[in-house]
Amino acid sequence: MKIDWHTLLLNDLDWSYALEIVIRTMVMFAFILILLRLSGKKGVRQLSIFEVAIIIALGSAAGDPMFTKDVAILPSLLVFGIILLFYRVLTYIAANSERFENILEGEPMYIIEDGMFTLQEETDNTFAKDEFFAEMRNQSIEHVGQVRTALLETNGQVSFFFFEDDEVKPGLPVLPKPYSLRSNKIDKEGEYACTFCGSVETRQHGGTCKRCDKDEWVTALKSRRIS
Repeated sequence: MKIDWHTLLLNDLDWSYALEIVIRTMVMFAFILILLRLSGKKGVRQLSIFEVAIIIALGSAAGDPMFTKDVAILPSLLVFGIILLFYRVLTYIAANSERFENILEGEPMYIIEDGMFTLQEETDNTFAKDEFFAEMRNQSIEHVGQVRTALLETNGQVSFFFFEDDEVKPGLPVLPKPYSLRSNKIDKEGEYACTFCGSVETRQHGGTCKRCDKDEWVTALKSRRIS
């Protein structure tokens, strides 16, 4: 099979149209930046699901005019204006209606309470445990027992509230090596954390967790948090 590299890479592209693509791309990219500045947001970490949808719509409106001859720039700029107006109207309504804001943006979700995972969020599978453990390690957290409360905010960030040093509880390890020792079997008596809900029990043998009925355990850690 012979590959026509010229058709694959260039097709009917000529230098005049290449220059037009450069101009189209610069214009559309500039308008994306202007619209994002007008939206008032400073960075990606501040974006909610609603605002991510706005960004996707902008990308769709901007993409075709950058390199498609048959798509003019001005209609796409009209789409930009409509998106910005729509965004401003919805954010205004949300600012004056807490109920509408909760529908539009969602509500913060409790992930950890009192040093254990909240069961309703855990069963929803709305976040990946590996990613959440990485987020905890970034906050110098060794185990779940150091955390009094953790909330998943509507913009995707996680807010942590910690126990005082003398209140830290034994908890489920989030460091890779201790967590990798999890098992359904227990060989000696000690404090073990359920790998599903983070509940800690003193056990001599394996069995199911009293809180969530799962049967995988790992030795609980008791270290205090060093910030």
